[in-house]
Amino acid sequence: CGGGGIADCGGSCNNENVELWGECYSIEETDSLNLYFGELAGEIPSDIGQLVNLVSIDLSYNNIVGEIPSEIGNLTNLIYLDFGRNKLTGEIPSSIGNLTNLTYLGLNSNQLTGEIPSEIGNLTNLESLFLFENGFKREIPQEIGNLTNLTWLYLFNNQLIGEIPSEIGSLTNLERLHLSDNQLTGEIPSWIGNLTNLTY
Repeated sequence: CGGGGIADCGGSCNNENVELWGECYSIEETDSLNLYFGELAGEIPSDIGQLVNLVSIDLSYNNIVGEIPSEIGNLTNLIYLDFGRNKLTGEIPSSIGNLTNLTYLGLNSNQLTGEIPSEIGNLTNLESLFLFENGFKREIPQEIGNLTNLTWLYLFNNQLIGEIPSEIGSLTNLERLHLSDNQLTGEIPSWIGNLTNLTY
């Protein structure tokens, strides 16, 4: 009954709508879901994966808990996805690799764990990747080297180990690279000199 795909003012959602945090959103018409600073709580409903026409989701700066539902991988039209600054737990689902149109992915400042999935390397249109301030472990995946459009790569304040993968040296569009506050080892690699666009 309002704009932005919000429908059905009067009661429960019908089968043409999805209920998220007490509102009904039209499956057909909803193309953006901008609920940042919305004081949202609870988990991300798996039904969010039915809103297949979404191009933008911003749920940042809320109190959302639980895991990222694997159904997020159904939203293949997404260009912008920001779940930053919530209380999400668990691992990044491998289905994130389906979102090949993404240019912005923000999962920072949560309580996510496990490893950064290799499927992140499928997101070849990414320009900004923000995974900082979580509990990610193991090595930085080599597949990050596929993200040749990246300009911002922020992985700081995790528990990442091993050496900085040489594949990052192919990300010649990088302007900002932030890997501090991890458990990385080895030398500062010589290929850092290939990143001639770095300003930070």
